[in-house]
Amino acid sequence: MKSYALIVLLICTLSCAQEKTPVSGETQFQKNLNAEYKDATKSPLKAKDLKTFTGLDFFKFDSTYVVTASLERTPNTEWFNMKTTTSRVSPERIFGVLTFQLKGKTFQLNVYQGKETMDLEGYEDYLFLPFLDDTNGAESYGGGRYIDLRIPDGDSIEIDFNSAYNPYCAYNEVYSCPIVPRDNYLALEIKAGVKAYKKH
Repeated sequence: MKSYALIVLLICTLSCAQEKTPVSGETQFQKNLNAEYKDATKSPLKAKDLKTFTGLDFFKFDSTYVVTASLERTPNTEWFNMKTTTSRVSPERIFGVLTFQLKGKTFQLNVYQGKETMDLEGYEDYLFLPFLDDTNGAESYGGGRYIDLRIPDGDSIEIDFNSAYNPYCAYNEVYSCPIVPRDNYLALEIKAGVKAYKKH
């Protein structure tokens, strides 16, 4: 019994030690993003902002913003230069059109494939979903937000707007971020994902 008590005590001590500096976040996505932004080797935050960083502001997780979209692939679309916040351009193509229902209405968004990411190990099946909505400029970043997706095996794909995040240039102007095409505007408030960043 004595050795069992010591094991329990050891487990408690280890868990208590881990809980001293918890990474904030309601969901695993939020925790992962906060951990990334807290890490000086990965964070897009400026050094002065990193010193006071305790976590990003998120809308509360809402399962109604997790939707299943039908994917209409567009294999013959041409590559084009997507504008960014700097003079750099990002070679992209429309991989397909996503159609889904949200708040009782039907919406469509173009989902993009980047020429540069196709050659990166681990990102060969990466898809880029930038969007604008009616929270931009107030509760969320004015330039819109992004969602990361992967090419599915079939013709449907899950979009979780709770995983929408800000471009890096929302935190630091040195970054070059793709500008969300106007076609990807949703005429409703997407109260999910990362909120606008309040600099301290």
